Amino acid sequence: MALITPLREAVSSLIHDGDTVALEGFTHLIPHAAGHEIIRQGKKDLTLVRMTPDLIYDQLIGMGCARKLIFSWGGNPGVGSLHRFRDAVEQGWPHKLETVEHSHAGMANAYVAGASNLPFALLRGYTGSDLPKVNPWIRFVECPFTGEKLAAIPSVRPDVTVIHAQKADKRGNVLLWGILGVQKEAALAAKRAIVTVEEVVDELNAPANACVLPSWALAAVCPVPGGAYPSYAQDYSQRDNKFYKDWDPIARNRDSFLAWMKRHVLETEDFAGFVRVLGESVARETV
Repeated sequence: MALITPLREAVSSLIHDGDTVALEGFTHLIPHAAGHEIIRQGKKDLTLVRMTPDLIYDQLIGMGCARKLIFSWGGNPGVGSLHRFRDAVEQGWPHKLETVEHSHAGMANAYVAGASNLPFALLRGYTGSDLPKVNPWIRFVECPFTGEKLAAIPSVRPDVTVIHAQKADKRGNVLLWGILGVQKEAALAAKRAIVTVEEVVDELNAPANACVLPSWALAAVCPVPGGAYPSYAQDYSQRDNKFYKDWDPIARNRDSFLAWMKRHVLETEDFAGFVRVLGESVARETV
C-alpha cells in the first residue's frame, strides 16, 4: 500500500546500493526529480533500466551511480549523443559501465513479461538484426505448436521502478495520461514502485479506460510539482527545449559537467532548490 511521503524519504528507504532501478517515462513524465535525489544520496552500483535513457541517465551515469545499463536507445533527443554515457562506455569514466542493448519492442515485451511474473518474453523480432551478436541474452526458441523461430529475452523485474504522473489521491492511487510508454508495465513489474506526482487531490475523477495505478501496487507516492522538468507533464507543464540544447556543451567536458552537477544538484536540498538555482543561473546568463 502506497505511503504519501517526501521524495527524499522514499529514495532513502526504498532504493539501495546494488539495486536494479528503472526510471521510465516516454517523451513526457520523465522522473528527473527522482533521478536527482538518487544522485544527492550517492546511491551506487545500480543496474539502470530504461527504454530511452536521456539526460537524467547521462547525469546518473556521469555521477557514478550506475554499474550497468539495460536499454534500447540512448541519446539527447533532437540534439545528439549523451556524452557522459559515451565517456563511461568508451573511456571507463567515472568507471566502467556494462551495457545490455535491446530493441524497443524487446524492452517493452520484457517489462510485460516482468509484470506477468514470467521469466522471459517471447517476440517476433531480432531476426536479421546484429543485436544478437553483441547481446548474449537474446536467444531463439522454436514454438512447440507451429515450429516458428521466436526470440526470447529475460523479463525485466526491477527492484525499484520510478515514474512521474499527474495526480494521486489521498489513498495513494495514481492517474496518468497523455503519451504512455511502459510506465504501467514497469511499475507492475517491480518489487517496489515510487511515483512522483504533480499534485495530490481528494478524488482522481478518472475517466473511463484511464491508466490508474492502484495504491496496493505502489510503495510510495511523492508530491513533486514540476518533477518531470525539463521534460513535460501533459496539462501541467511544457518541455524546455533550450535545456536539452544547453546540456550538450555542459556534458561534453568532465569538469564543466561536475561543476554544473555540484551547483545545481549536490548543493541543492531538493528539486525545488534545483529549480530555484537553475533560474538564478539563467538570470545571470541573460544579464
